[in-house]
Amino acid sequence: MPAPKTLPTAVDPRAFIEALEHPVRRADGMALLGIMQESTGQPAVMWGPTIVGFGSYRYRNASGREAETPAVGFSPRKASLSFYGLTAEPRAADLLGGLGKHRVGASCLYVNQLGDVDLAVLRELIVRGYRYMVAQSSAG
Repeated sequence: MPAPKTLPTAVDPRAFIEALEHPVRRADGMALLGIMQESTGQPAVMWGPTIVGFGSYRYRNASGREAETPAVGFSPRKASLSFYGLTAEPRAADLLGGLGKHRVGASCLYVNQLGDVDLAVLRELIVRGYRYMVAQSSAG
């Protein structure tokens, strides 16, 4: 059975963000460090080489294997900011209409830049997503 690829690392999330080439991604990443830490009450931890996570979520897949992933997190990718765990909460879709310019994938929320979205709605998605993921981990 292969080991999970996305595991917590000792890399400093702030150093990761500061090393980003694109100035908007760097500024948005630094803002998100504060927003997500304040919203979750958890410190930022690097998961793999590119995901900044807050808290953790333990799950069991269909084959019965258990793994851990960030409860919520983000990755400042070249094309967009990718958010993890923000759309899992059943009522998250109710908030997306007021978020602003975004896309939703299978399990991710994509935003071009923070200036495109309502930060109050984003904060609410973070809080709801974090609480939901932590509760799911506890229920498992």
